[in-house]
Amino acid sequence: MHIRHIARAIIFVALAVALSPIFIPVGIAKCFPAQHMINVMSAVMLGPWYAVTVAALAAIIRNLLGLGTLLAFPGGMIGALLAGLAYKATKNIYAAAAGELVGTGVLGSLVSVWVVAPVFMAKTIPLVTLMTAFSISTLGGTALGVAALHLLRKGGLWQP
Repeated sequence: MHIRHIARAIIFVALAVALSPIFIPVGIAKCFPAQHMINVMSAVMLGPWYAVTVAALAAIIRNLLGLGTLLAFPGGMIGALLAGLAYKATKNIYAAAAGELVGTGVLGSLVSVWVVAPVFMAKTIPLVTLMTAFSISTLGGTALGVAALHLLRKGGLWQP
């Protein structure tokens, strides 16, 4: 089972990077709905620690390729962690979705505005701007992730 989880994690990283050109630009931030879709799917299918690893690896690769910013780290990783922990505690896909929404839309944007942007990017970003951008992309990506999980389950490709 461990090897299958690693293989799925690699596929999720590849999907997150491959779909990353689809973004919503907001100031210096690039908000990626695809990452939020992957966060929900990996959190539910693999668990919180794999989901955080997938988000971190995708952020590293996207930054190396110039497809993301440092804001991808707190946004993706906190959302993935909360989605995974929420699913682990409840076994409910919608709880995972709520974890992603709160983790990225609220906590990820707070960490980005208060720590990452000023310390690592020497930028100031209005909280309302970033929280709105993160929340919009998170909402869209989370809805896609939930829909994808339902389709995978209906198609017999994944069992909760």
